[in-house]
This record gives sequence, structure tokens and C-alpha cells, in this order.
Amino acid sequence: MTTGFTVIRDTTPAADIPLGAVVAMGNFDGVHLGHRAVIDAALRMGRAHGKPALAVTFEPHPRSFFSPNSPQFRLSDEANKLRLLAGTGLNGAVVMTFDKTRAGTSAQDFIHHDLIERLGVSGIAVGYDFHFGKGRAGSPSLLVSEGPRLGIEVDVQAHVDIEERPVSSSAIRMALAEGQIDEATAMLGGPWFVSGAVIHGEKRGRDLGYPTANIRLDKNCSLKHGIYAVRVGRGAERVDGVASFGRRPTFDNGAPLLEVFLFDFKGDLYGTVLDVAFIGFIRDELKFDSIDALIRQMDDDSARARARLAAAPDAFPRLGVVG
Repeated sequence: MTTGFTVIRDTTPAADIPLGAVVAMGNFDGVHLGHRAVIDAALRMGRAHGKPALAVTFEPHPRSFFSPNSPQFRLSDEANKLRLLAGTGLNGAVVMTFDKTRAGTSAQDFIHHDLIERLGVSGIAVGYDFHFGKGRAGSPSLLVSEGPRLGIEVDVQAHVDIEERPVSSSAIRMALAEGQIDEATAMLGGPWFVSGAVIHGEKRGRDLGYPTANIRLDKNCSLKHGIYAVRVGRGAERVDGVASFGRRPTFDNGAPLLEVFLFDFKGDLYGTVLDVAFIGFIRDELKFDSIDALIRQMDDDSARARARLAAAPDAFPRLGVVG
């Protein structure tokens, strides 16, 4: 296996696949604490066997394949999911295309063709609720029963709870939709973040004394509209700031936009891709009767955001480099 984090796809030649790896299987949306328990199990197994440890995941998300007309709020797109996986210590990821053919593949065929013949896995770690194969017939219990016959060690991880509540991607989505940033952070094991290129806006922020870097988020993003304390990454650089996500009801009530004001920063960011980590929720989005009232509120928002960020000096997602 080459050094670094390697991505293996359906088109990757067999000669480039590290046979005998241990795999952690899942959709891994958000790479939350439950996912990390599965990944940690694979890492332990890999160390015990002297084998590389890989994630096996699926793109697009199976839910979007089966329900293409139902909006899906993804916690992390494919690129950011891979960066999060790379930050866990895994050696790489196998990204399997989820299409009509894979959806119609039986659980047994998936085990024998994809896991045994193509990857030659020596161990598998999954969560208690992971299902695979046509009709979701594949289950942890099937893997456990097949493991001894195939000579594969299987580790099934129980659910992870925080204050007696199971950690799940759906619970994190709900928390973000309600502006419960601390709750989402606890379940993720670190701040939720988005990435995007800075685009041109209406330039109103300049006139208000708060020039912003504007980023258009995915149309299915269900983050609560409001004001947030954020930490922004530009490569290895970190800059604190305050951000508004919403429709700007004081001005145009337009399409949702993320507008980030970076503290103590000067420079042209247009076209730059930024990582924006959400550290704390400040307040709901409001409509103001005057520009002066809006500016006073923005001054207060900034002060509250600075205090929130000062209390979390190292908070940022643990991201790896995908090569």
C-alpha cells in the first residue's frame, strides 16, 4: 500500500488494490462517533493482523438513489467525507458506485464478488444496523455467520449513546435543523463543517462595515437560519468569524446564503474554497426596521461570537489529505 490515504474506485485496476485489508463498512455520512467506533474496530483489527485498514462506502448515498425526488440533507458530501475518513488514521477508502446494478446485487454476491474476490478482505467491521445487498438482506448477523467459513474476522459495533440517546446521522441532521450546534458537535466528535467557493454577493456588508465571504450551500441543506460563531479554514490557516445563514429578510428574503465575516482579516477571497466549521449558535435570523438597528445587532453578534470562539480555541474538524 502506498503511503497516505488512497481512494479505490470501481475503475481501479486489480493490481492497485491492497489485498487482505481490513474494512470498515458504512455510508459514513458525517463520520460521527458511531461511525468512528466502527472505524476504530477496523484499525485495531488491522494492527492485530498487520494489514491496512480501509473504509468501504457508497456514492451516491443509497437513499438518494432509491428516493431521487426526496431532498436529502447530507452532513458531508463525498469530498469532505473522504477528508474526514482520512483524518481517522485509515489507510484509504473503497468508494463503490451505488447504481442499479449494485442495488440489485444480492448480499451473498456482494460478499463473494466485492469483498472476497475483488478486495480479498481479511476482516470486516460494521455497525449493528448496517444492511447491504438487494432488499437490504445483508446484515451484521449474516456477516458473523459467514465469517468463519470464509476465514474472515467480523466485528459488529453496538450503537453509541450520548446521554442515553443513540448517535445517528439523522439525529445530527435534526440537531442542525434546530440550531443545536453543541448537540451536533457532541455526536460528531467535532464541529460540523461545510466547504465552498467564495462567490460575489450584493456587497451590502461593505457598506455596513461587515464585508462578508459568501458561499452558496447545497440546496438541501437544512441548517437552521440564524447567526453562528464559526471558525474558517483556508488550507492550514484558521480564522475566527461570525456567519449568517439565511434569506436576509431585512433586504431581499432571497435564496439561502452563507455569509461569513472574518475577524481581523483583510484580503480578496473570491474563488477561494473555504472550510466553515460551526462552533456555536448565536441567535435566530431576524428582520430589522432600520440599518442602524441591524448594525448594532451585528456588533453584539460579533462580540458574542468572539467569546464563544475564545472558549473553544482548538475546535475544528480533524481532516486528512486525500491523495
